This record gives sequence, C-alpha cells and structure tokens, in this order.
Amino acid sequence: MSQKRILVTGASGCIGHYISESLIQETQHELYLLVRNPDKLQIDTSARPGVHVVQGDMQKVGDLAELLETIDVAVLTATAWGGTGTFDINVAKTIELLNLLDAQKCEQVIYFSTASVLDSKNQPLKEAGELGTDYIRSKFDCLRKFSKLAIESKITKVFPTLVVGGDENKPSSQITSGIPEVTKYVNLIRFLKADGSFHFIHAKDIATVVKHLIDNPPKEKEPRKYVLGQEKITANQAIEEICRYLDTKIYFRIPLSSSLADVIIKTFNIQMAAWDRFCMKYRHFSYEKITNPKTFNLPNHCHTMSDVLKTSGVKKK
Repeated sequence: MSQKRILVTGASGCIGHYISESLIQETQHELYLLVRNPDKLQIDTSARPGVHVVQGDMQKVGDLAELLETIDVAVLTATAWGGTGTFDINVAKTIELLNLLDAQKCEQVIYFSTASVLDSKNQPLKEAGELGTDYIRSKFDCLRKFSKLAIESKITKVFPTLVVGGDENKPSSQITSGIPEVTKYVNLIRFLKADGSFHFIHAKDIATVVKHLIDNPPKEKEPRKYVLGQEKITANQAIEEICRYLDTKIYFRIPLSSSLADVIIKTFNIQMAAWDRFCMKYRHFSYEKITNPKTFNLPNHCHTMSDVLKTSGVKKK
C-alpha cells in the first residue's frame, strides 16, 4: 500500500488521540497532527519516523495553505463545542480548509459531524438546525455548504453517536467523564422506567473505522455517509445492564412519563434550553443504519454497556 500524507485536525482531542495513535502504530503513512497546544498531545509521536506535530489554530487555517495542498487524506475532527467562535471554526474555517485542499490530489476527506443533526432515517433533522445548541447548528450549517465545494465528491461524512473513551494517556469524552457520577445514583435510577433509545461508540472503535476508510476509500457511487455507533439500546436496557454490572437489584419501576418529568423540572427549577426540551419529547435517538468495526468484519473494542462501564473506570461489583 502506497504511503499517504495524512492530516489530522483536533489531534489532541479524545477522538483525535485514538485516531492518531492508531495511524502511528498501525501504518507507515506520513502524519501531520494539527494541535493548538502540543503539550496536550499525550501519545508517543516519536515512536516512528514520519510523524509531525503541527502547532496551529483553525482560526488561522490560511497559515497552513502550503501544507494543505500536499495532503492526500484529511481527517477533520477539530471542533468548537460552544462559545463565540463556534460558527467561525465549525463552519467558516472548516470550509476555508476544504477549499485549500487540492481537489485533484486529495483522495479523501473524512469529516466529523454529529449524529444529532440526523433523523431516524439518517436524513437531516430540521429541528437540529432550528433548536440545536451552537455546536449542533454549526454542524448542520456546515453540511449544507458542501455541495458548492470542488472537493465535495471526496468528502466522507461520519456522524458519531454518543462517544465514550479516554484513559490515562488520552482525554476523556464528555460522556465518559460523567459516567462515574451517574453510577452514584443507581439506587434511584433503578426504580425508573423510561421510553427512549440511543447508540454509543468508543473512540477506539471510531479510530478502527477511520483507518479502514483511509485504507479502503469509498469508490464512486459507494456510500460516503456513516453513522457511527453500536447496536441500538433502550434506556431501560441500559439501566438494567448498569444494575447487573453494579450488582444492584431492581424490585419495581415507575414509568418516567413526560408529565412526571415536567413536574420534576418545575419542582427543582431545572433550566432547560429549547434543544433539551426537544430531546425529551423526541426520545429515540436511534438510526436506520449504523456503522462500527463489525460492519467491516473488524473487532469491536466496546460494544456493550458493561464494556462502557469498564472502560470508563467503573469497578464491577
């Protein structure tokens, strides 16, 4: 397999760490890892030749013009989660970066969006563009601009569901950071019965899929849109698995209806944004077709709730 020049933006993030580590350890490609602060990159970039740490900022992406025109594969994980620069980085600067790539030379762009912008049929969810957080709306807006780009036909769009991951050498995802706290309330949540469903995926499994896509870029007319996740799990199944893992028995369960949820919100004066209220009513963030390592006959690292708890540092009882 020929050596490729690969750019990874957001390399110091949770997903970026796993992708960079996988590409360092399992390939001989020439890697360019874009980070704002090299001190936050906790993987061994000296493990082999051909790994370059590029200190830079998406807000000054024009400074990378000479490098970008030489790139064969761009893996775009960098994102702004909120704040005043969210739309600038997630939309304007991302589009600027895509325009700086050589549409003839670059064989593939792997662009990270979020599954929150899609409905159950894997089509754009209009409420995401209207009610979503700045992060979600910016991702929604960016996708709509791709059709005008010279490189549009080479963009592989990936939509992670709930991302777990992180260890002593990698930053934790937002979900993983909150799991140990949630398990403290298992004696309360075991008595609740909730209508809802979701998918999750570990950042290491995302890295496996990304490496596969780099090694096997989609051919013409093949799908370039992947929702990343394990099989759908209901909220009730998740609660039951957590209780089994923590050896906590369930004696009875109270349905958590919308009206009961509204009472709890009003009683405790819980502040909720428009997107939060939409999610409470929407409930089922599950998708028609999902992709994970198993899709490509590759091993999954984390595919059950027990795996999620274990990899999040929660000890089994």
